[in-house]
Amino acid sequence: MRIFISGIAGTAMGALAGLLKDLGHDVAGSDLAFYPPMGPGLRQSQIRLYEGYAAAHIDEERPDLHIVGNVCRSDNPEVLRSEALGIERTHVAGALERFALKGTTPTVITGTHGKTTTSALVAHLLDGAGLRPGFFIGGVVEPYGRGYRQAALPRLPLQGASEAAPRTRRPPFVLEGDEYDTAFWEKTAKFLHYSAEIALITSIEHDHIDIYPDFSSYRGAFEHLVESLPESGLLVVSASSDVAIEISQRAKCEIYYYGVDGHISPKVAPHFFAAPAVFDEHGVSFDFFVGGVLAGRYASPLPGVHNLENAVGALAIAAAGFGVPLRELSQHLATFRGVKRRQELRGVYSGVSVYDDFAHHPTAVKKTLEAMRAKHKGGKLIAIFEPRSATACRAFHQDLYAEAFDAADVALLAPIGRPELPPEERLSVEQLAFDLQGRGRTASALPNVEAIVERAAEIAQPGDAIVVLSNGGFGGIFDRLPSALESERTRAPEPKAGSFPRKTSE
Repeated sequence: MRIFISGIAGTAMGALAGLLKDLGHDVAGSDLAFYPPMGPGLRQSQIRLYEGYAAAHIDEERPDLHIVGNVCRSDNPEVLRSEALGIERTHVAGALERFALKGTTPTVITGTHGKTTTSALVAHLLDGAGLRPGFFIGGVVEPYGRGYRQAALPRLPLQGASEAAPRTRRPPFVLEGDEYDTAFWEKTAKFLHYSAEIALITSIEHDHIDIYPDFSSYRGAFEHLVESLPESGLLVVSASSDVAIEISQRAKCEIYYYGVDGHISPKVAPHFFAAPAVFDEHGVSFDFFVGGVLAGRYASPLPGVHNLENAVGALAIAAAGFGVPLRELSQHLATFRGVKRRQELRGVYSGVSVYDDFAHHPTAVKKTLEAMRAKHKGGKLIAIFEPRSATACRAFHQDLYAEAFDAADVALLAPIGRPELPPEERLSVEQLAFDLQGRGRTASALPNVEAIVERAAEIAQPGDAIVVLSNGGFGGIFDRLPSALESERTRAPEPKAGSFPRKTSE
């Protein structure tokens, strides 16, 4: 089938293009720009690309199917042209349902935070167990070098979490369940289109305020998902989220709760449980309990309490959903290599570690920086933040952002990514810098990426860590930082001891 994708360079759309190409379809698409990592990946897959949106692209390609990203509005020239020609149209969720999910067990990982990492962990654990799951994840998963794969399709007899009553499920297909709207003509959450049989909820906090104006509407998307699960399905829920626990009561299927010691709601007793945990520069080790029984001492290479919770949730899905023996899970978890743009070490330059992270919601920023502080206890922790997403650009979370940087020593703030917002609706990075200074941080609101890179290079010393927090390309900051750090070290003398305060180990 000839398929044309408008908005092809987005994370989900680019992954969909690659998946469809692997399935044997003739794929082309358009977008305004083709930045890494999606642009090079699409070209490597030999997908025909058009820069900009134009009716002529549809005329040239004459596709059988037009897949439209939610970045496109109803007046997009490609949308108008395909409508005029009577070309069939769908969205990313519809395409997945049609081309990838048939004959599989759709396993949808949802929640405000941790979806990408948890989805990747689930896929890794199931792959290690020989189930060869399909997956569709909003990030590049190591070691696959991509965020998508089709599932192997033979049916497999599996055991339950207790390894007692056998049951059969179709091969797993792991989906990162995005609650963002599907398309301009379909304003429901993407995850409602996947016919989930198994679902996990990591957390529920108001997000995507451009789509969900109040918390009730945001919560409602998850309520619909839980209510849609079949009686034969499975729901796995974080025991740290009171809202997710409340919503889980709407399910008509089996429910398991999971959690980490010290982060458990009094409302439930988790079936899957981690305690005690020891964090160090290598990640975390912990005792893993299932149904109150110690399964063993497990280790994960991922830093931070939030990533430990993600790991326990993934273990729960693998064990309860697909019967992976508990004795196997420990070795598979220890070999997980992570996801690009999730606390990803981009390099060490003149002794300064530089990390890339997708965090943009204040809770995600806070948890990421706390994890980085636990990993880098000796030097300064320098946070560089670009408020670019629809949520991050708005004043809605102004006060919460002031608390999100407590684990950092320095915060360098970029201008918001949507300056067209009315002034009263915008996040004020100047006010945020002032508030952070009041909380004892060194903070600056800077005019552009050049000024941020220059300031970071002036401040950073060997042993420090820089964490770049953005859900976009951030003006090519990772092309600029390495040379700036190295040139600063070659031309500037080392500062005298005590010339800049360093956070001490706690």
